[in-house]
Amino acid sequence: MSTPGRFTVVGIGPGDPELITLKAARLIGAAPVIAYHAGVRKQSHARRIASSLIPVDAVEEELRYPVTTGTTSHPGGYVGAMAEFYESCAVRLSAHLDAGRDVVLLAEGDPLFYGSSMYLHDRFKEIYATEVVPGVPAFAAATAAVSTPLVRQTDVLTVLPGTLPEPELARRLADTEAAIIMKLGRTFPAVRSALAAAGRLDGAWYVERASQPEERWLPVADVDPSSVPYFSLIVVPGDSAPGPAAARLRQELPAVEPVEVTRGGVSTGSTSGDTGEVLVVGLGPGPDGWLTPEVSLALAEVGHVVGYAPYVNRVPQREGLRRHASGNTVEVDRARHALDLALAGERVAVVSGGDAGVFGMASAVFEAAEDPAYAGVRVRVLPGVSAVQAVAARAGAPVGADFAVMSLSDRLKPWSVVEDRLRAIAAADLVLAIYNPASRSRTEQIGLARDVLLEQRKPDTVVVVGRDVGRAEESLTVTTLGDLDPATIDMKCLVIVGASSTRATAAGQVWTPRYVQ
Repeated sequence: MSTPGRFTVVGIGPGDPELITLKAARLIGAAPVIAYHAGVRKQSHARRIASSLIPVDAVEEELRYPVTTGTTSHPGGYVGAMAEFYESCAVRLSAHLDAGRDVVLLAEGDPLFYGSSMYLHDRFKEIYATEVVPGVPAFAAATAAVSTPLVRQTDVLTVLPGTLPEPELARRLADTEAAIIMKLGRTFPAVRSALAAAGRLDGAWYVERASQPEERWLPVADVDPSSVPYFSLIVVPGDSAPGPAAARLRQELPAVEPVEVTRGGVSTGSTSGDTGEVLVVGLGPGPDGWLTPEVSLALAEVGHVVGYAPYVNRVPQREGLRRHASGNTVEVDRARHALDLALAGERVAVVSGGDAGVFGMASAVFEAAEDPAYAGVRVRVLPGVSAVQAVAARAGAPVGADFAVMSLSDRLKPWSVVEDRLRAIAAADLVLAIYNPASRSRTEQIGLARDVLLEQRKPDTVVVVGRDVGRAEESLTVTTLGDLDPATIDMKCLVIVGASSTRATAAGQVWTPRYVQ
């Protein structure tokens, strides 16, 4: 039996044959079998780029897609049709490899950057000797065409497919200094809207057929959406971002006169050095329907949103909104950042999940605001639907009478204090809502808390466990204190431990009488 052939995926760049690397040219010129993809009813763009390098005696394998963006009658839909196509391509090429013939697969741009060739490489890499030769990606040619620096110093570059949902695309554009947006065509109108919502339309460049004879580029705002082909992308330079990169270019611009803006009787602050305002808002436990109209209005008018990244990500992006996301354990630093923005005349929203005043950012903001430096900054707290309200409503009315709320986190208080308070609540026979019952690093506390409560509560005390309430993964479990399994509790849960009078109905609903016998 002959030794199997070698499978090599060769990047041939975005279109200009002179951008093919020396290594790629050498491998193509020596290949006994050349394979390339082709669009539906179209000539292969990859073959056109490398045509002058293909040996006259090479066997050519054209891999023609069954569908690109159109509809298909395949029973598995688009995904099924493409999976079947790649499998058939693998069968065709493996026949050459098994016969000992080397195969070179041409890949436009770079093979592993949104390239179709990667699907064949995935199938072959465990079976045959394989190699990937990098190529010049289309975005590099596009950036060179507009002759504008893409990123400088610590700028972050984000590559985005235009097929993302428009709100998600807008959010990601607002959260980065520089961006490349691929996969345009029919997605262009939504991409343009996302750029406008992110405040990134000005300075964004549309580049078509980069490095090819038909190359053209112009501002995205000037593009006719009906004229956008597949071979196009958008370059959003870091210098166009409303942040540090842009500040470098604006240092010499004249100062803007202060302007006071009022909408609906609510001042949005000044663009000058006048002191702004910090609004601390609760976003509710999850669903948009649980966001209060007051908070929605505030978020529509502030210039900055500050908070833990998952909460910041829930705020719809719009033009003029700056986002400042951070980790989960830097609450006071986050609050100081918001206060500093307000000192500079900005109107800022600090966001929390649920209600900002219930184990949220409100206390952290007031703690930071004790610094005399922030004496002139106004802080307002806007209420939100709390997690205990949401879980209780799903369960019925377990907090219909006197109840207590506690966090099991011992990050800001010693565990001995937690135990003392649990015993006091149990002795007072109060319903108890437990926040932060567990986390990745805190797995023992909920079991310890159950044992402390069982010192004074009966094992048949009703317990409600709500997980991801308000979200698609929502679940609600009614159990007892004796049967509560700590292993089933995680950071997505809120636990409600009933009082001695709390009852569970035959339908599984839980309620606590308002009266005491």
